[in-house]
Amino acid sequence: MENKELEQGNQGFTFAEGQVLLIDKPLTWTSFDVVGKVRNSIKPLKVKVGHAGTLDPLATGLLIVCTGKFTKQIDNYQAEDKEYTGTITLGATTPSFDLETEVDETFDTTAITEEMIYAAAKTFEGDIAQFPPAHSAIKIGGERVYEKARRGETVELKARAVRINSFDIERIEMPHVHFRVRCTKGTYIRSLAYDFGKALGNGAHLSALRRTKSGDFHVDKAWNLEDLIVQIRAHKELAAAT
Repeated sequence: MENKELEQGNQGFTFAEGQVLLIDKPLTWTSFDVVGKVRNSIKPLKVKVGHAGTLDPLATGLLIVCTGKFTKQIDNYQAEDKEYTGTITLGATTPSFDLETEVDETFDTTAITEEMIYAAAKTFEGDIAQFPPAHSAIKIGGERVYEKARRGETVELKARAVRINSFDIERIEMPHVHFRVRCTKGTYIRSLAYDFGKALGNGAHLSALRRTKSGDFHVDKAWNLEDLIVQIRAHKELAAAT
């Protein structure tokens, strides 16, 4: 899908009618930050804005943002399979399973061979049971789990069924393992990284992540966020002048 033009209707800017915006989420931004930026740029129009599929702050890549009537399609877009690329760092774990928190344990990786890494990846393909990270956005008792984790509270999380359609190792530069994963919605790549380390009898954490696809949408067709905001403002000025 080409997503580099904003639609203009008979009555001007069509956000109220609805837009599907593909955005390349910047590093350290939350998904809610991106939605807020888009919503504020659309004002003073009162338009619903939402996103389909949360990305962690330390992840970049494809974020689907819907406005107007297309917010009713969010669940459908969110249900699509996803593709990610990223890097797993072996030899160290963190409480959040990524770089949000400091390393809490280190391991010797000298015994790990490339053959072991490729073989371990294949064991995750198919239907698996996966525990979400303690530092996740899941709600328990009306509160995000990561808020409890940051206070040092222990939270009992239940495993969920997900499917890893493919887990391809693209490059190995020890202790860094570069990968591409295609999976169902609800898959935590941070948990996959942590479990990957355990499968090697070692430790691991996710050190980079990028969402490249969601359903038929690809990040190659996505807007740079700041470029999108410039376009929105330009359309608003044009509409106001006509």
